[in-house]
Amino acid sequence: MVGLVLGIMISIGQGVFAEREAGPVTGLPVEELRTFTDVFGRVKNDYVEEVPDKKLLENAIRGMLSGLDPHSAYLDPDQFKELQVGTSGEFGGLGIEVGMEDGFVKVIAPIDDTPAQRAGIKAGDLIIRLDDTPVKGLSLNDAVKIMRGKPGTDIVLTIVREGEEKPLKITITRAVIKVKSVKNRMLEEGFGYVRISQFQSKTAENMVRAIARLKKDNKGSLRGLVLDLRNNPGGVLNGAVAVSDAFLTKGLIVYTEGRVNDSKLRFNATPDDVLEGAPLVVLVNQGSASASEIVAGALQDHKRAIIVGSRTFGKGSVQTILPLSNGAAVKLTTARYYTPSGRSIQAEGIEPDIALDPLRVSAVEKTFEPIKEADLSGHLSNGNGRKDNHRNGGARKDGKKASLAQSDYQLYEALNLLKGLAIQREQMK
Repeated sequence: MVGLVLGIMISIGQGVFAEREAGPVTGLPVEELRTFTDVFGRVKNDYVEEVPDKKLLENAIRGMLSGLDPHSAYLDPDQFKELQVGTSGEFGGLGIEVGMEDGFVKVIAPIDDTPAQRAGIKAGDLIIRLDDTPVKGLSLNDAVKIMRGKPGTDIVLTIVREGEEKPLKITITRAVIKVKSVKNRMLEEGFGYVRISQFQSKTAENMVRAIARLKKDNKGSLRGLVLDLRNNPGGVLNGAVAVSDAFLTKGLIVYTEGRVNDSKLRFNATPDDVLEGAPLVVLVNQGSASASEIVAGALQDHKRAIIVGSRTFGKGSVQTILPLSNGAAVKLTTARYYTPSGRSIQAEGIEPDIALDPLRVSAVEKTFEPIKEADLSGHLSNGNGRKDNHRNGGARKDGKKASLAQSDYQLYEALNLLKGLAIQREQMK
């Protein structure tokens, strides 16, 4: 899991949500434990204020886990309950997936149709202040607690963004977040678009239904599909496996490797391709993490899709929830993800087949129309019985091409690539 979705829920997003009892502890380091008890005693007796033993020990546990990696953490009973409640897919907060980087809160990705996205929060933003509270020195859990609040209340995030000369202050109004993980629409006749904003338990089922609707709208099979995983921070592992399986007919999808047997998992594809072999282009960016990277990596390794965009986040570790006897739990990194070809996603991400930056384009104003053969007085007719077509330059009358290029250049280029793949496939039949 990259971090915590801000709301009632602590995200189980980017990892395996699995509960199992912790095994017996063996080989305790006596000398190191003696040092720990020595420090504990000095703090208890000499610190300027009296601190309850429970707080000291919980802080020690939190420090031990946070020192391992950015994703391991101690969940007190309240946080553990929130994590379990969060599996419903509806929660309150801002709607961003976050982690820690250099002591600051880093935005992994804003979730679609949430206050954070509407306010302009972007993947890669570093949050340095929450209202008047500096983030430096806070734990991720402490920062999340500040960002949570009653729906309808405001919070001011001070962020540092690459390319900006000074920090930005963005006011966000908290709300109840309802995540619709799958959206779809037709881009052009024969070519569909499916957007997955987050992987939930029913995401694959919803995606298959979305593709069925696209086929119905198209009155037949699709010539190609764009699968948009940009700014998708991850989700449940089974959702990612099932989405990959929908486009693959055989072979390994993903496997995990760790020290204990429970962390060694392998997932294989089953027959049937929901697109019936039609070309597939997958859009990714630096906000595509974990489960998104599993899908992109599997489809790339099997040469089932062309991956377009920028290198993904690189979150390739698995977190397991280990309940404790006091009602709390430990979220512990227990394994790494590997693509079918054996590539580790961790700290590397998925390199796209075609690199494409998120550019913004605008239409060029024409000062005059160039003269063509059809404009010359007395020009010869076509000879094939076709009527003259003046001044259209091959452009669509409805203007959709220009509109898509201006609103989402990466999607526009993905569609062009998809058309080329479809033409090549049809010519080879």
